[in-house]
Amino acid sequence: MDVLKRNNINMFGKGEQALMFGHGFGCDQNMWRFVTPAFQQQYKIVLFDHVGAGNSDLEAYDTHKYGSLQGYASDILEMCQELDLENVIFVGHSVSAMMGVLSAIREPDLFSKLILIGPSPCYINDENYVGGFDRADVLSMLAYMEHDYPLWADTFAPLIMGNPDKPSLGEELAQSFCNTDPDIARHFAQVTFLSDNRQDLPKLQTETLIMQCAEDIIAPAEVGDYVHHAIRNSTLVQMEATGHCPNLSAPLETIAIIDDFLQV
Repeated sequence: MDVLKRNNINMFGKGEQALMFGHGFGCDQNMWRFVTPAFQQQYKIVLFDHVGAGNSDLEAYDTHKYGSLQGYASDILEMCQELDLENVIFVGHSVSAMMGVLSAIREPDLFSKLILIGPSPCYINDENYVGGFDRADVLSMLAYMEHDYPLWADTFAPLIMGNPDKPSLGEELAQSFCNTDPDIARHFAQVTFLSDNRQDLPKLQTETLIMQCAEDIIAPAEVGDYVHHAIRNSTLVQMEATGHCPNLSAPLETIAIIDDFLQV
């Protein structure tokens, strides 16, 4: 298996330490284009597409392997091994945040810091836990995707993105959704929204930054608080950015917060 081809890995930058960026559901590495230039003088930037997304090798997609987030965590570890990376700083947006957590739990010596943007260990409300969705809502959404994926993308992308005053951002996200194979997207969504990694968070030893957006329907503020309290060595920053994709909607604030964390 050619790992570089499988995950469409791209590297650039003048630094030695790796700053590795993982994208969220329905997206690809292009979603980091406003953020990475700020760090390429100091770090080795590592971009990749999850299998099934972007320009990854679609033939490598296996529903059994990617039937849980652990399959994606295995890919992250394999990429680090293939590239001979050490002391990795992993930046994970949305579902990639939990993939980064799982990776660091399995190989704690490989990662120096984790940066989690809009993380959620569980999207479904459960007794005293607020995940943001009732189980029936998630199942209804998955059925909507099965019935008419393009219409789902056009409907939900602007809600996920937020920032209604910047409609082009919602349109870009919808287009990104539509560029993903519908069958793979539906399976990935099922794995993402039905996952529950709450019990994994206390196992994490890596120093972690949690970046919490305002008015985020995917990962509401209660989730950010939960993640912060569950991860012992963590810092929570409440962002002024709204919606779920500050890497697109508020790149300057995103850069500033990451940079502050890295300078400590």
